[in-house]
Amino acid sequence: MSSDVRFTDFKSDKQPTWCPGCGDFGTMNGMMKALAETGNDPDNTFIVAGIGCSGKIGTYMHSYALHGVHGRALPVGIGVKMANPDLEVMVSGGDGDGYSIGAGHFIHAVRRNVDMSYVVMDNRIYGLTKGQASPTSREDFETSTSPDGPNQPPVNPKALALASGATFIAQSFSSNAQRHAEIVQQAVEHDGFGFVNVYSPCVTFNDVDTYDYFRDAIVDLDETDHDPSDRDQAKDKILESEKEYMGVLYQDEDSVPFEEREGVEGSMAEIPDGAPEGAMDLVREFY
Repeated sequence: MSSDVRFTDFKSDKQPTWCPGCGDFGTMNGMMKALAETGNDPDNTFIVAGIGCSGKIGTYMHSYALHGVHGRALPVGIGVKMANPDLEVMVSGGDGDGYSIGAGHFIHAVRRNVDMSYVVMDNRIYGLTKGQASPTSREDFETSTSPDGPNQPPVNPKALALASGATFIAQSFSSNAQRHAEIVQQAVEHDGFGFVNVYSPCVTFNDVDTYDYFRDAIVDLDETDHDPSDRDQAKDKILESEKEYMGVLYQDEDSVPFEEREGVEGSMAEIPDGAPEGAMDLVREFY
């Protein structure tokens, strides 16, 4: 780790191909600022991305990175962290990737509580496939493939995380650069699984959940008397459907990461030469 790292050190030489105005620009900048502010550098950082508009974020950031399979970014990130606990692992994805095909992995990643962060760019639509309703789309959100709306309630990822035993749940807005970076930084610094749902508007296919809508609707928890250590308060805020909150909704200050609980330490890359004793006998038995 280094105190001399700037967030621009995390920028790669590849230019993003996102639509002009896409919320993912702000989301990525906040991720880079949070990593730099926590003393990380590209040489000790591993970014894992799923499929969707957010999927190429590892290409646009200068660090170790892997562009995973749809919905499977979290198990890849967990594997990286288990193989080398000294790495700063940050998984990124979208609402479709994380809360639909990846929902099962999300639940188990939350309850496992590995010391890593998960930043979800929630634009409430499938953007890469040109505008279908996503798991977080409104019940009456009209698209070309659902002209009458999905006719089912949206997934509440914060409630799903809380019910799964989350130790850190937060929400941010990509357009509020300072607060977004601060919130992601808190997720990185948390001892355990730091989950941040980011309102990241899609300017091309979602004309309902826009920048203007979020600017008017968002309530910053830092400007209220909310206590993030109070699980009941967190539950009330998470289940309140009339307001869009920004900030840390819940944090367990006594969280013990999976690695510490299970005694996982040291890089698995540092192994002695040769196969472990008896390994070949095991291979012959099954093959």
